[in-house]
Amino acid sequence: MSPTAPALRFRWWHGAAILVAANAVSFWPAGVLGDAAFYTGFRLPPFAPPDWLFAPVWLVLNITSLLALARVANRQPEDGACQDRRDAAGRRRGLVLVSEGVGWLLFAVFTTLFFWLHSPVLAATDTVAGLLVAVVSVAAAAGLDRPAAGLIGLRLLWLLLASAVAVSVALHNPDPFLAAAPAPGVEALQ
Repeated sequence: MSPTAPALRFRWWHGAAILVAANAVSFWPAGVLGDAAFYTGFRLPPFAPPDWLFAPVWLVLNITSLLALARVANRQPEDGACQDRRDAAGRRRGLVLVSEGVGWLLFAVFTTLFFWLHSPVLAATDTVAGLLVAVVSVAAAAGLDRPAAGLIGLRLLWLLLASAVAVSVALHNPDPFLAAAPAPGVEALQ
């Protein structure tokens, strides 16, 4: 009798459900009521990507993030590892799972904050929080599953750029939701 492989904890439909749910929350209500020209109407920094690039990049990042999540969720304890190593791996795994959950929540609410509420300040806060969550995820995954850390690292790289753009937009443009002008002492981008 041959040993059987342990059952997978995270299956493809779990990833599909996360993807559909996060994008549904992201779409509603901003997708229906959002202002598509809101982003392009801002004073953007010269390094801001074109608006059409965000959707395909986020689709790729969502897929790579789900692949990483599946790798970590399905990771089995090492045979013969001491209890301390198994406990450390369990803590790392839990940290990745929680931080990725927080990352999906931040992704889901971004369009509501930015396009529906018209708040570049709240959107920048969300983006920087997403960057911090990605740093935690990569650091925790690196000691557990290097390919998963690399997949999450792609999102981290994008969020470095997105955070710089979001903070610049928040500093150099009014925030209609918070009724704020550009930050005092900060000149508008030319």
